[in-house]
Amino acid sequence: MSEIPTGTWARCVYALKPKSWPKLLVAAAFGQVLGIAAAGRFDPGGAVLGFAFTLFDLAFVVLLNDWGDREVDALKRRLFEHECSPKTIPDRILHPRSVWQLGAGAGAMALAVASIAESVALRPGALVGAALCMLVFVAYTLPPLRLNYRGGGELLELVGVGFALPWWNAYVQSGRATPPQLGWLPAFALLAFASALASGLSDEHSDRLGGKRTFATMFGAAQVRLGVEGLVVAAMLVWAAMGKLAPHLAQWWTTAPAVLLMSWLHRDLAAASRAADIDTAAGIARYKQALHRCIWWGTLVLGATLCLATWWGRS
Repeated sequence: MSEIPTGTWARCVYALKPKSWPKLLVAAAFGQVLGIAAAGRFDPGGAVLGFAFTLFDLAFVVLLNDWGDREVDALKRRLFEHECSPKTIPDRILHPRSVWQLGAGAGAMALAVASIAESVALRPGALVGAALCMLVFVAYTLPPLRLNYRGGGELLELVGVGFALPWWNAYVQSGRATPPQLGWLPAFALLAFASALASGLSDEHSDRLGGKRTFATMFGAAQVRLGVEGLVVAAMLVWAAMGKLAPHLAQWWTTAPAVLLMSWLHRDLAAASRAADIDTAAGIARYKQALHRCIWWGTLVLGATLCLATWWGRS
């Protein structure tokens, strides 16, 4: 279990959960790559705006999610005092009002970045698109909908991380709202869904006691892991077939490195799923780590080959 940080700066950094950042940063980076491929060039301003929005949106999501989940987090700390890490509000790392104010401020900054993208970088509709990205989270965890408590959280994460955030980054990078390169996103959305399903594994018991409905509480951990691994395989198959499904977007060498790497890393995921301690906190953490390695590295390698293909096409 982590120690409670001391000092204002350390407490704020802890509350922002840096270890969770790659989930959104990889989605943003993949969207930027799709924008580069769509425009046939790299726009530094689009990259700055895209990642600035993503970072503020990330802080908005992390902080207000802690504010919305404070009761379930307190229950989890009482049940697993020595197994789980300190929670931002139950362990008084930050005051609830401070968490709300910082989260709302981050949301306002994210919208300000989107406003700059629309007015200065000439991306019509960027502000509305950003607001829709953020509304996905509002529906996820905040009253009155709180769909994360009603069995819809994983599906909203599929929409937000799998489609909305990459799309917004692709748009500010390329200036094109519906480029054909968005055809890469359905498989990425499957990976985002797999990650969302796995997120509920470590909280299954406390979520059930707290009245929170997730796929893990509704179907059980074993079925969720089966679904996670199936979604990863499905995403690999779709990307592997892109040369046939969308020959104007991909050649065999565009996807082969990522698919081969993910196939290799998927072995670690399957091994973690079969481990004897899979139902323990350590086993679940190892399983999620293997899943994230497979998703994040596979996506980044695919992004690199798409950039190479774009550069090759220009030369």
